[in-house]
Amino acid sequence: MIIMIKHLSASFAVTVAVFTTFPAGAAESWWPQFRGPNCSGVSESAKPPTEFAPGTNQLWKISAPPGASSPCVWRDWIFLTAFEDGKLETLCYARRDGKLLWKADAKAEKVEDFNTSEGSPAASTVATDGKHVVSFFGSCGLICYDTKGKELWRHALPTAQTAGSFGTGGSPIIVDGLVLVSRDQITGCSLLAVDLKTGEKVWEAARSDVSPGFGTPIFWKNEGAKEIVVPGSFKLKGYDLKTGAERWSLAGMPSFTCTTPVVGPDMLYFAGWAPGKEAGTGPSWEGMVKPADKNNDGVVTLEEAKAAHFDAFFKSLDFNGDGKLTPEDLTSMQAMMAKGENVLVALKLGGKGELTESNLAWKQTRGLPYVPSPLYYRDRVYLVRDGGIVSSFDAKTGQPHYQQERIDAIGSYYASPVAADGRIYVASLNGRVTVLAAGGETPKILHRADFGERISATPAPVGDRLYLRTATALYAFGK
Repeated sequence: MIIMIKHLSASFAVTVAVFTTFPAGAAESWWPQFRGPNCSGVSESAKPPTEFAPGTNQLWKISAPPGASSPCVWRDWIFLTAFEDGKLETLCYARRDGKLLWKADAKAEKVEDFNTSEGSPAASTVATDGKHVVSFFGSCGLICYDTKGKELWRHALPTAQTAGSFGTGGSPIIVDGLVLVSRDQITGCSLLAVDLKTGEKVWEAARSDVSPGFGTPIFWKNEGAKEIVVPGSFKLKGYDLKTGAERWSLAGMPSFTCTTPVVGPDMLYFAGWAPGKEAGTGPSWEGMVKPADKNNDGVVTLEEAKAAHFDAFFKSLDFNGDGKLTPEDLTSMQAMMAKGENVLVALKLGGKGELTESNLAWKQTRGLPYVPSPLYYRDRVYLVRDGGIVSSFDAKTGQPHYQQERIDAIGSYYASPVAADGRIYVASLNGRVTVLAAGGETPKILHRADFGERISATPAPVGDRLYLRTATALYAFGK
């Protein structure tokens, strides 16, 4: 049967993105992909602890190899991907005690270029339906295992060439027997659908007019039509699930998208922000690059960038790809970024073709997130942005309940917010997790925990537990 997640305060049902056969009673034992059901970040059945920290309500802690993927959970298993000793691996742990049950080497012939300080070639979260465990690596493609680690199939793909050589960011999803993955890269962007049982390509939709992004596709039932919605730089698009045909496109999106849309009862919500649109937010020659030009020749080499400690961003700043940085690179980048629009939109059902503002129920332009995806929870849309700034909007009208309020957890945010049992869990990149009460006219902080190390993976609330991956460990918390 198709599991339906019923919202507590509205008479609607959202069909989860893993359109497949779930076992009866599985509602408290799965978080099947990035951000759980349909990438929503919401569990309506989980009751994780409010208070937790290293040593507090800690059920277990294990060492975890490097990687940026988030925990994927099904019944007795937790799946992660990792990059260690030059190998790209899928790992399976026991939920009970964190014991490593198996790991599988992707055997990639080449590892994609990635940002060594901010990214990872193991950033994509695993997707599962309880029988198939699907990993995606931009370095080599899709690989499917059974729950015991036996490889069932692989769909090889060329090594990705991503924007700024940052590395692949989007994750695969499973819908109606298809595995879908967005292949947004420098050239040849596409949305790919393969058969879950065989790994054979079912269709591939070219995305030639979309600049590369890093979001994950989601499923949307748009007035009866089954669609896959994919964010991209400058445009948000909807595709027919069965054929891959483009059904609609919404322009006016950010120049650089890292976030993933979410679905409400009768609207779809997307929020994104990219530097460069507002004055002073993008990289500049004078502010960032010129100080590294020690010989004042108007050119910064990779060696000079290394000496100035920003070599990890060298390729992303080398706009024309000639292996050196000049003022023209930064000018061209700023011009491109300025074309985007930073915005939160509520998209109404039923749109087709080239959409306009008439297809929007409302929009907002303040408090927008760079990397964390928006959260739809109990008739509200929540945003978290760098600096520990949170906002809450009425999902129907867009009116703010509160906007750009600080929660005293400064720094950048890569993990997306998740919600369960009337609480919202927010993790900062520098390792502070904040628990907020859902609702209210101001953000009410229920708990804070400091892990003392980087957190880029999104937490997973499942059953009465919260699973959290840090830079070096995987935790399970419960009462």
